Amino acid sequence: MDARVTEASDHDRYPTLTDAGRRMLQRLREHPSAPIFRNCSGNRLTHDDVAALGEFEQHTLAASPGWPATGTPAWLDAFVQRVFDEVPYYRALGSPPRDFRQLPTISRAELSADITRFVPDPLPLDRLINFRTTGTTGHPLLVPSHPQVAGRYLAFHKRALRRFGIVPRHGRDQVGVILLGHQRKCFTYASVTPTMDESGLAKINLHPDDWRDPADRARYLDAMAPEIVAGDPISFAELLRLPTRMRPRALLNVSMTLTAGLRAELEQRFACPVLDIYSMNEVGPIAVFDAAAGGHVLLQDRLYVEILDPAGRPVAEGQRGEVTVSGGFNFCLPLLRYRTGDHAALAHTAADPVLCELAGRAPVRFRHADGRWLNNIDVSHALGHLPLAHYGLHQQADGALALRLPAQSSCDDDARLALRVLLGELPLSLHAIEEDDKIMQYSSDLDDAR
Repeated sequence: MDARVTEASDHDRYPTLTDAGRRMLQRLREHPSAPIFRNCSGNRLTHDDVAALGEFEQHTLAASPGWPATGTPAWLDAFVQRVFDEVPYYRALGSPPRDFRQLPTISRAELSADITRFVPDPLPLDRLINFRTTGTTGHPLLVPSHPQVAGRYLAFHKRALRRFGIVPRHGRDQVGVILLGHQRKCFTYASVTPTMDESGLAKINLHPDDWRDPADRARYLDAMAPEIVAGDPISFAELLRLPTRMRPRALLNVSMTLTAGLRAELEQRFACPVLDIYSMNEVGPIAVFDAAAGGHVLLQDRLYVEILDPAGRPVAEGQRGEVTVSGGFNFCLPLLRYRTGDHAALAHTAADPVLCELAGRAPVRFRHADGRWLNNIDVSHALGHLPLAHYGLHQQADGALALRLPAQSSCDDDARLALRVLLGELPLSLHAIEEDDKIMQYSSDLDDAR
């Protein structure tokens, strides 16, 4: 490493930082119960960026996602042409086809092979940033981004919150958002949000190893009193074990599947809505679950969603297939027919389009004791009432089932009973999910399971 390279300062990380912002950073970092922050990260937003994000938020909150049920969005043709003009991967294909559906689909594998071929040539590189993600597909991915792109997430989260009557209002000298993790190694930092008058933002790890005293976890959360708490089912399950008295206005699940049982337990404990947001590093916040709408309601007005069969053909309205997206708000990674690996049906409602029966990764069938086949969606429904942070179900070649549950779960008997009711008297073994395990939720050794 070049010895002349120096670590970024707070001025580099927070170009618009004021005295109030400095006080907030000090409060987050130096509170007597503060965690051990392992990393440093900042918004890197200039005054021009903050102004642009304000305009973007106004547009996002007023815009309406959607397109005609039998057509495509009005903006799509121009977007396709621009991508073919500016993005090396598509420029190598020649001219775009007349029919959008003739465009080739891509997946995480293509992006992982050479992400640089998907970055527009005119994009200045001096402020390019990236996010590394591993996922569960075996294709590690480096996602190109920009400070403004990272700042745009807030607009879509506000849109989701507004659907449930919540308008975030915490600003100067208040902590707006705390992001939770719970894993042995976790990227943690303190920051401020300029578009919310430098309200505090912190990513913390609830794993005891990141605290001088495990009891500090509840004390710190109570002292910071965040307006919004974001996390995933694993960190939320740990949060339920802490004697915290904080009263956030909402919890946001931004990763992994949230069961109805865990959502209900969180809502009862914290007396606030728990929003399940379907989000991906490649695409950002895509949709938010609304039971009244029948599924996950789309959030982005510049994101076109198709539902495709394994051959890449659009399925009929209401049929399940792979969620495939084009467009998006990340101008560093414009996407065309990107297959997400997630599956759902799409319904056009009188308001916004809705993803129904959304499930991650390819569907897996499970064979009943009497020989019938059931979809993994049926398993999700059968176990959905249990407050499980995560689980994995595997069917062996002889039909026996192996269910993996969190080590501290109290749902073993209830889960066993639910699966027996659903799949009959099949042999069933229970196994503990070890800490930091990344598991596939549904899998099978049976030939006809997919």
